[in-house]
Amino acid sequence: LLRRIGRTAGIVCASMAAVAFAVSSSPLRSAFAVIGGGLIAGVSYLAIQSGVNAFVDRLIVSAAPPRRPALRWAVTKLTVRYALLGFGAYVMIARLRLPPLGLLAGASSIVAAVAVEAVRLLIMKDSSPRT
Repeated sequence: LLRRIGRTAGIVCASMAAVAFAVSSSPLRSAFAVIGGGLIAGVSYLAIQSGVNAFVDRLIVSAAPPRRPALRWAVTKLTVRYALLGFGAYVMIARLRLPPLGLLAGASSIVAAVAVEAVRLLIMKDSSPRT
């Protein structure tokens, strides 16, 4: 399911970039903004996914609660990752002068992908034979 959401998010982001290219008064900047927002969302998604996978693996391997230094290191890594994502968004908006709405549209591609997958699951549930 998570891989399908990631794939759907890429398709949604590419579709939004194509629409931005087609309807915007500055097509290249708008399309690049959507792709930039999608990259920020994708990096964030991968960071969260790797953190959750590491946490689950640690819980499966040892039933003991995580040690304090390990927890501090995980929080520090997460904080640094999001600081870098924020810096990337700043560079895209302030230095590259990409439209913020395009960045927001690209960043929302994960949310749109989750909505698409939810609709897919509902359709599959309704079409399955009832017993």
